Amino acid sequence: MLYFSPWKSVTIWLAVLIGIVFAAPNLINQSTLAALPDWMPKRQMTLGLDLQGGSHILLEIDRAQLIEDRLDSARDEVRVTLRDARIGYTGLAESGSTVQVRVRDEEAIVQAREALGALTEPVTSGVFGTGVVTELAMAEPEPGLFRFTLTAEGIDYRINTALSQSIEVVGRRVNELGTTEPIIQRQGSERILVQVPGLDDPERLKEIIGQTAQLTFQMVDQSVPVQEAIDSRPPPGTRVLYSVDEPAVPYLIENRAIVSGENLVDAQATFDQRTNEPVVSFRFDSQGATRFGQATQQNVGRLFAIILDNQVISAPQIREPILGGTGQISGNFTVQSANDLAVLLRAGALPADLNIIEERTVGPSLGADSVAAGQIAAMIAAVLVLGFMIFTYGTLGLIANIALIANMAMIVAILSGLGATLTLPGIAGIVLTMGMAVDSNIIIFERVREERAQGRSLIQSLDSGFRNAVSTIVDANVTTFIVAAIMFYLGSGPIRGFAVTLAIGIITTVFTAFLVTRWLIAFWLRRTKPKELPRGMVKFIPEVTKFRFMWARKWSFSLSSFLAALAVVLFFTMNMNLGIDFRGGSMMEVQARGQQADVADVRGRLTDLNLGEVQVQEFGTPRELLIRIGAQGDEATEQQVIQQVRTTLEADYDFRRVEVVGPTISAELARAGTMAVIAALLAMLVYIWLRFEWQFAVGAVIATLHDVVLVIGFYVVLGLEFNLASIAAVLTVVGYSINDTVVVYDRVRENLRKFKKMPIDTLIDLTINQTLSRTILTGVTTLLALTALYMFGGEVIASFTLAMIFGIVIGTYSSIYVAGPLLILFNLRPGALGEDKEKAAADADQVPAQASKA
Repeated sequence: MLYFSPWKSVTIWLAVLIGIVFAAPNLINQSTLAALPDWMPKRQMTLGLDLQGGSHILLEIDRAQLIEDRLDSARDEVRVTLRDARIGYTGLAESGSTVQVRVRDEEAIVQAREALGALTEPVTSGVFGTGVVTELAMAEPEPGLFRFTLTAEGIDYRINTALSQSIEVVGRRVNELGTTEPIIQRQGSERILVQVPGLDDPERLKEIIGQTAQLTFQMVDQSVPVQEAIDSRPPPGTRVLYSVDEPAVPYLIENRAIVSGENLVDAQATFDQRTNEPVVSFRFDSQGATRFGQATQQNVGRLFAIILDNQVISAPQIREPILGGTGQISGNFTVQSANDLAVLLRAGALPADLNIIEERTVGPSLGADSVAAGQIAAMIAAVLVLGFMIFTYGTLGLIANIALIANMAMIVAILSGLGATLTLPGIAGIVLTMGMAVDSNIIIFERVREERAQGRSLIQSLDSGFRNAVSTIVDANVTTFIVAAIMFYLGSGPIRGFAVTLAIGIITTVFTAFLVTRWLIAFWLRRTKPKELPRGMVKFIPEVTKFRFMWARKWSFSLSSFLAALAVVLFFTMNMNLGIDFRGGSMMEVQARGQQADVADVRGRLTDLNLGEVQVQEFGTPRELLIRIGAQGDEATEQQVIQQVRTTLEADYDFRRVEVVGPTISAELARAGTMAVIAALLAMLVYIWLRFEWQFAVGAVIATLHDVVLVIGFYVVLGLEFNLASIAAVLTVVGYSINDTVVVYDRVRENLRKFKKMPIDTLIDLTINQTLSRTILTGVTTLLALTALYMFGGEVIASFTLAMIFGIVIGTYSSIYVAGPLLILFNLRPGALGEDKEKAAADADQVPAQASKA
């Protein structure tokens, strides 16, 4: 395995070189990249909103409102159809998802049935118009009574159509703001994801995309005083609407629209030449100009209202006919509000109301701080890991470090090439990969040491060490990859970024361990012709250990059972500090504009707003505060709360981060998080069952479940916030723990073939002693990387990293004191303890005195 043909050597280093070349642009500033030739790679990793600032908003179509609007239009269609056919009717009304009408004249029932049947004709659907959908189903429960019901497929068709139109309209509106590389995409069947990097004013974005922008020009009814209409009842065909002024002015508006926003060709923010006030100039198409001209000719002297989303913007008097198809809207605008209205009118109206069910906004300054913290943490972690490998393995450690650097370059290159978004948890994924990447090398090096200790030559030991480590490394990394895949499939946002980074890291780790490291060792052998394996400066674990781990299995079982039971009890008896991801509500990170934030003052101001549960605490520096506000019950109220808090505090505080999660999305996130953990455990159960035997599979899952329970108990006891990032931490612990357990189980399986009569507890002790050095060294390198991330990675991911540190320690413990004893409990080899005592003793004597770790 140490021979490489020339073409294989070229292929390996060409892949590494390509990785370095495509990763290099991330170290170069934009101006220098622009000056490079076009044929050179220039693509950099896309920074997530948490690193560069910006807004993430998840919109959902108001399904109930859309159904109500469709029923209204169906009722109008029934009315018009019967009126055009000159058929008398009564009892036209809506109820639930149906519209019904009764024909008065029995002789007209057949004619009505034929006329109304046209309303149930299918409409074309599908990308190429190849499908048909029936929106309305007609029934006649009794002669003359016609009932129309919205079909499920008809509702889905309307929602799908409205969603597609909404994406186009939202896209036009966001692009009009002049932002760079916004992301507007469909999510699911009823939602739109909007991400706008680098946006300084998220409130303006919400106002722009949240308004329906249904513009109409309607006449004002002046035949009845408006107050009389309010006090009694508006005349038929009219309704009372209010202006946008403070205080609002009521108007009695005729329901018939003269012209709608669909007839607008253009709208621009300009200035009134007489008053120099900001106004919005508009221009109609030919049809709109004709209709507007006729209406103004016939109603000179009357008021007409310009209405946007059921609010009267202005109601000027028609002094003379307006025949040119142009006009202007005035209404106490500022320059920005006039421009925003022009943007809305140019982009067109939304076909349905969109509710904000999730909002995450990060200010540019916080994003820059996160980038700096992540870079420092990554550099410190790299120094610690690289130094540790050299101290432990000497020349072999240096070789492993070269492979690790190649590994990191390839991860960055793949992320850049895929256009993947790097988030703060993604940086954590890179740092974690850095700690775990050396695990494959440690498995190989320890296996080589063991082969050498058994008397084989140096070359034989190296060759055999690589060959024997293949199965272990593949099994360990596949199980971790399963966790990453489940995180990506069931996760969202930052969790997906973490999963992508982890998955790519696993692939590049296997490549560098089996090819780059092996090539470097082969090259080292040819150049230096060493007589012995190099040794590091420090020996952490003795060459031979004979600890009786299984002797303490009853104590370890008792301790683990007690701690797991305690964690479960605490989980159900103590209030877990659930983040807004799972319980809904709002969270804001603010920074005082002065030298010191005043917790008591902020708490007092927010308490006066009567917002319900309010928590204010210091966060990071003395200038920073973290504000949490409990769930308000519906998405619209959540947004009102954010606006109230901004208005109250924005004079003294900068808003660095805002997260709002409505009750709809929080329930979904909680369900998806739980399903992710369960799915990961089941997937690993199946894989290990297929690769090993059922005892190994069940033992690995129980040991991993033990770690999950204790990590959750850790959150409960310390009161750490449990959010989406925490789910990623739990799943990472699952991946690490199963990785550790599989390494032990793989050696147990190998020893079962070698020592068929050895007592199972003796065999497991032998196995754990053989793998002890790898277990400890991998744990130490991973903890070094995570400790650097915890200390220097910033407050935002501190609890996320702390939980992983605890999980790594617990995972290391369970792979020895839980996973091993479970095999004895499951009677892995029935009757082994009672069969042929002399043979068993002889097998025990066969264990090499120099048995070391692998």
